[in-house]
Amino acid sequence: MPSFDGKSEYLRKLTLLLDLAVVVFVYATAIVVYPHLRGGASVDELAHFGLLPVVLIFFAVSRNLFGKDLEIRRQTLRQQTSCIVKEVSLTLGLIVILIFLLKLNQFSRVILVGFGIGVTLVLLLTRQFIVWFYFRRKRDSTDHHLRVLIIGSGRRAHLLGDQLQESSEWGVQIVGFLDPMGESAGRRASDEILGHVDDIGTVLRNNVVEDVIVAVPRSMLGDIQAIIDGCQEEGVRLRFMADIYDFEAARIRLTQVDNIPLLGFEPVAREEGALLGKRLFDLLVTLAVMPVVLPLMMLIAIAIRLDSKGPIFFTQKRIGLHKRPFKMYKFRSMVPDAEDRMTEVEHLNEAEGPNFKIENDPRMTRLGRFIRKTSIDELPQLFNVVLGDMSLVGPRPMSNRDVELFDKGVQRKRFSVRPGITCLWQVSGRSNLSFDEWLKLDLRYIDSWSFWLDLQILLKTIPAVFRGSGAA
Repeated sequence: MPSFDGKSEYLRKLTLLLDLAVVVFVYATAIVVYPHLRGGASVDELAHFGLLPVVLIFFAVSRNLFGKDLEIRRQTLRQQTSCIVKEVSLTLGLIVILIFLLKLNQFSRVILVGFGIGVTLVLLLTRQFIVWFYFRRKRDSTDHHLRVLIIGSGRRAHLLGDQLQESSEWGVQIVGFLDPMGESAGRRASDEILGHVDDIGTVLRNNVVEDVIVAVPRSMLGDIQAIIDGCQEEGVRLRFMADIYDFEAARIRLTQVDNIPLLGFEPVAREEGALLGKRLFDLLVTLAVMPVVLPLMMLIAIAIRLDSKGPIFFTQKRIGLHKRPFKMYKFRSMVPDAEDRMTEVEHLNEAEGPNFKIENDPRMTRLGRFIRKTSIDELPQLFNVVLGDMSLVGPRPMSNRDVELFDKGVQRKRFSVRPGITCLWQVSGRSNLSFDEWLKLDLRYIDSWSFWLDLQILLKTIPAVFRGSGAA
């Protein structure tokens, strides 16, 4: 059964990809090094490398049998070592059986034994110094803890909160509890009762919440639809300890915390494997273009310094995934005190809705007009992609000012995905679109996301940037 927070499943898949890369590296090294250790002995490299796909398949099968229950927080080094030894032993055993059955005499036993010993040692090292280091750093930071709001204030609600915090490998932070009866609010400060169930809209707006769990029987709730609507508007995942309700969800998942089953209704489908692929794609593409982009960024930085006084980069707090704030980087295209002069130009806003746009903004510098028109000012956001705050494709991150002007709850559904440098609006008129049209495109992207859609948007963004129409 999938883990409660989903991050443990993410770690398992990431570990498998890393371990498969280790298998390829050690296997290839064993083939290349063997002739040198045996005084120039000959080896059929083509045959050995042709066996590599079979080795990877056997290793994946072994992982599924012995390593599918990976629990870094609970497993000791001895247990991890035992698991890896079993995986490698089964992999080698299957290879030997295959060679024996097919009478493949061209394969060297020394290479296979060396591969077995080497891959065991390297897997242990990578598990300790890479996976464990990454896990512990992420787990110890409360910024990465799953933030949960529990509907209920009685014994079973607090029992659920305690077991969530005890069972999670990555850490769970209980934001608080909502009382369905309105009798216990403020009764005990340690209980963190945030109010009545009717206050859920306000609580979700004012707090970073990723999961809402209903931990009371349906008979105790007067209007469950208010909870459902609040979660859908905010793009927050909703789970139930018991009962089933009418709920239009993109995906329904059953998870378990010890002996407590939880049925989750997700307004936005999140396939962990696909999201992992999206993240790897973002990193690979970003790192691949850096040799070309960095020299251009250095030239732009010099030009900004010569054009006007002030910092090279403009940083602004934007609202990201699950409403978590982060610093977004851009090349400065305005005078240094542009933010302080915001009230002076509010009346010149040409856009409708929360977004802000002035075609001939008086705060813009000479060079700023050019880099804004060509979207060169957005290049530093590639650093946000590397840091994990943004993706190459996703809804544009908005400032606190814009978010506070939202007049519809569903507008906050855009915070259920990672913000991006470009999205559907970028290839559909850019900032010439009205806010309502912009929002519809963002929501359409969220509801119909696929890896292929990201590729299409990236390819269409290039000519849209060169045209420069609607840039803001």
